[in-house]
Amino acid sequence: MTKVADLKAKKLPELQEMAQKMSIPKFRGYKKLDLIDKIIEHLNSEDQKQNKQEKKSTTAPKVEKQIKNQPSEPVVKKSSNHHSKNEQKTNKVNNENKSNHKEEKQKESHKEDRKDERKNEQHSNKNRYDKKNNTKQHSSDQQQHNKQNNNRSKSKNNKSQRYQNIPVGNRDHRSRYKESEVEFDAIIATEGVLDIMQDGYGFLRSSDYNYLSSPDDIYVSQSQIRLFGLKTGDTVLGSVRPPKEGEKYFPLIKVDKINGLDPRVVRDRASFEHLTPLFPQERFKLAEKQSTVSTRIIDLFSPIGKGQRGMIVAQPKTGKTMLLKDVANAISANHPEVYQIILLI
Repeated sequence: MTKVADLKAKKLPELQEMAQKMSIPKFRGYKKLDLIDKIIEHLNSEDQKQNKQEKKSTTAPKVEKQIKNQPSEPVVKKSSNHHSKNEQKTNKVNNENKSNHKEEKQKESHKEDRKDERKNEQHSNKNRYDKKNNTKQHSSDQQQHNKQNNNRSKSKNNKSQRYQNIPVGNRDHRSRYKESEVEFDAIIATEGVLDIMQDGYGFLRSSDYNYLSSPDDIYVSQSQIRLFGLKTGDTVLGSVRPPKEGEKYFPLIKVDKINGLDPRVVRDRASFEHLTPLFPQERFKLAEKQSTVSTRIIDLFSPIGKGQRGMIVAQPKTGKTMLLKDVANAISANHPEVYQIILLI
């Protein structure tokens, strides 16, 4: 500690002179504290060298004293020869003892290996015997379990047979799951517009699907179309039955009304080509409270009657569709008894 304090008290140039004397490399590049560390390391290394030299100097005279105390050379030679002979004898004895010891060790290791092999064989035989016993026990347990299950099932069957033979009040012994005797034929009544196909049969189209083909279509056979004299566009009201296996649609069974009339009346009807024309006798009132100017002008200059045909011809985008809509709304508002069909081409 005194060395460090003394060095810290000195200035940097003084420390650099000391480092130069001590031959410390690159002493000018160090700072003060780093230079102090280097100087202390150098001093410590020198102290260690001095201590080593002192130890060597102290050990040298002892060796000389030992050499002086030794006997003369011929005595040493005799003792060395005698000692060498004794050493040879002892080495031979030791070698013989070592060889015997090695042989004994080999024999013992061989015996231990044989014992281990015997133990392993016995262990493997025991495992095999245990496995056989386990398999036998497992098979016997399974057989006993199966016998117990069979006995239980037999006892349950016997009990069920006994209870079946005993009459319990007004118990019904008939099977519960029996086919229903209710017939659904002629229960569902439907109505649709007839559409006759090229093959002769037809379908009743529903208004819910805009008179297009749908799952609710009802099949009408060819014989029914011939019997009642049905034509495309007739509204038929009748009863149907559920489809059987292989059938896709509900077939028509009974015809109640055709176009709102009795089927006997419609059967004898004349074709459209042979009908006599009926001229209009009643007039439609189009101009009322909520009427437009166009319907009022039609009422004044070209009134429309029941059963009258007419056609509106005009250039594009002049209001033909709006005029037809106003006329239809006026007829449906003022004459609710009329069945109205509007066609826009």
